[in-house]
Amino acid sequence: MQKITPFLWFDTEAEEAANFYVSVFKDSKINSISRYRDVGQEITGKAAGTVMTVSFSLAGQDFTALNGGPQFKFSESISFVVACEDQAEIDYFWDKLSALPEAGQCGWTKDKYGVHWMFNYDKPKAE
Repeated sequence: MQKITPFLWFDTEAEEAANFYVSVFKDSKINSISRYRDVGQEITGKAAGTVMTVSFSLAGQDFTALNGGPQFKFSESISFVVACEDQAEIDYFWDKLSALPEAGQCGWTKDKYGVHWMFNYDKPKAE
């Protein structure tokens, strides 16, 4: 069991984003989708039957995405670091995930949902 699961707050794009991320990372899948119900609709503002949360796994790491509304946005204060084997893998992830036309500072980039990523060459240590 994973002790810590990143929880991502989207306005309405949780399912779309989860499907996009699953298409980018190997060994990834959608685990479950829950939907808003009639109860509490006046509080959430979400129509019954619309997606509330999406549980998904990316390369063995579990995530949860919520359609919580427009109150909160992603910022540079949190990012995901992807350990890559070589420059080709860095280029793959950059091409798939980056919504920026140019390289971000220190290899950081932002995807089309506003989530920030960094790709790191995890070079094996010499013995």
